[in-house]
Amino acid sequence: MTDIIDPRPPLPEWILDAYNVIRTRGISSETDGSGQAVPREFALDLLLSADELALEPRDAEHALTRLLERGYFYEVDDELRVTSPEELGSV
Repeated sequence: MTDIIDPRPPLPEWILDAYNVIRTRGISSETDGSGQAVPREFALDLLLSADELALEPRDAEHALTRLLERGYFYEVDDELRVTSPEELGSV
């Protein structure tokens, strides 16, 4: 999701792996009809319980923060929602 003209370095692979864990194991489209979402605490639990990541609590928090800062997710009422590709074009 990094733009070619984005001067920021790409996210580390382990953070992208965390994103994939949340997307594949935690996202549901049934929240309020507004798209794919997962409660923030549930996302943290997913990251902490994922054997392939082996994250400490502070690492899981850091991964979520970086994913939010980069626009992979946006947060509404303690719920993480997936940013659609169309929305990313304007970030």
